[in-house]
Amino acid sequence: MAISVFELFTIGIGPSSSHTVGPMRAARTFVDGLRDSGVLPAVAGVRAELYGSLALTGKGHGSDTAVILGLLGETPEGVDIDSVPQLLGAVSDGLLLRLGGEHDIRFDPAEHVDFRRKEHLPGHPNGMRFVAWDAAGAELRARVYYSVGGGFVVDELAAGADRITVDDTPRPYPFATAAELLQICRDTGMSISSVMLANEQAFGRTPEEIRSGLLAIWAAMRRCVRRGVITEGTLPGGLKVPRRAPRLYRQLGGYCDEDGMLSPGASVDPDPMRGSDWITLYALAVNEENAAGGRVVTAPTNGAAGIIPAVLHYYGHFTSGAGDDGVVRFLLAAGAIGILFKENASISGAEVGCQGEVGSASSMAAGGFAEALGGTPAQVENAAEIAMEHNLGLTCDPIGGLVQVPCIERNALASVKAISATKIALRGDGTHFVSLDKVIKTMRDTGRDMMDKYKETSRGGLAVNVIEC
Repeated sequence: MAISVFELFTIGIGPSSSHTVGPMRAARTFVDGLRDSGVLPAVAGVRAELYGSLALTGKGHGSDTAVILGLLGETPEGVDIDSVPQLLGAVSDGLLLRLGGEHDIRFDPAEHVDFRRKEHLPGHPNGMRFVAWDAAGAELRARVYYSVGGGFVVDELAAGADRITVDDTPRPYPFATAAELLQICRDTGMSISSVMLANEQAFGRTPEEIRSGLLAIWAAMRRCVRRGVITEGTLPGGLKVPRRAPRLYRQLGGYCDEDGMLSPGASVDPDPMRGSDWITLYALAVNEENAAGGRVVTAPTNGAAGIIPAVLHYYGHFTSGAGDDGVVRFLLAAGAIGILFKENASISGAEVGCQGEVGSASSMAAGGFAEALGGTPAQVENAAEIAMEHNLGLTCDPIGGLVQVPCIERNALASVKAISATKIALRGDGTHFVSLDKVIKTMRDTGRDMMDKYKETSRGGLAVNVIEC
């Protein structure tokens, strides 16, 4: 299995790639299987069983609503986020669900979405099982799926396939480690983004299509930031967390340019750290949108969705010579680094803690930024390593099971850390003591050693030491 950059960066909805996007895709896949096998018209009932981390924090992450939307035939990419309350209300009020948008069945969310908090499935902490039966109660189809991080979903036969061991798409420059990627760059004289561009064409896309697709991802990130700074109010879920991005935006006095990109504009503010305020704003705007169930770009997860957009905005506004070419190089290089984490460790908070989400995103952003600024492959790898090294051991302990505290601020700080890592790397020649491969392996080992209560279960850390208001 080979991963495309367009699988790491996907347009979906919040608040979680593993707990919202993944379950929605799994439910939709299950319905498609019913249709393909010809039994959809005979279905009288469906039950979704959520296990492990999905059960423990699924309510706060909207896993139940995601499952219902998937059973209705919706997708994270295509669902109209403004219509979601109406779609869910129709199911709850009538206790009927139009399976796949074409066949009505009785469905009571309280009965047919089963949170099995004390049970786990063997393949991954984010396990789920779907069962469909006919009018006589006979089982028509049952399937197990795992949401393995970043919105990726595998079935029980492919459990563990988030570790890429076999490429099924031949690529001109295959690599499984950072060392192999750097060797390709040395042998060919190519940059990391050029290697990725060549590999992306193996998925059947032209260079022009790849460029336009990546710029569309960038446009979606900008729209998310813009919506985040104009939307006032309190985030859903019970913690009563206020949106801070709109107020911060007013305080900073920026404007929205013709491309829909938030700009600092001219300022007499002498504070040399002014740029960090804008980085914070960009990240807060995205992650507040995510927490509210808005439209975000998974990069590589929803819980860490603000980091790459924040660093890209910083690149666009605080560096000279920035432009679309640099954005494309940034995302291609960031994608290469994300593939390394996906292949050799994990981007799932339920599996390795937040180091796998925020840590991976910070590493991707640092490497992408270094690439956009013209760094050598060795400097890009060094920037990615620095950012990840200083996120090792980061726990996933969301208060109330919501992607709000400490998740939103954590994105802002990790964005600043990514930029600092890039600046450190670009001041050197790429020579460094710890390799990216070693730090990725360390992250995976640390995740294995980490107690489950610190891995997206809300049973440890801040989740139990801070009283929910």
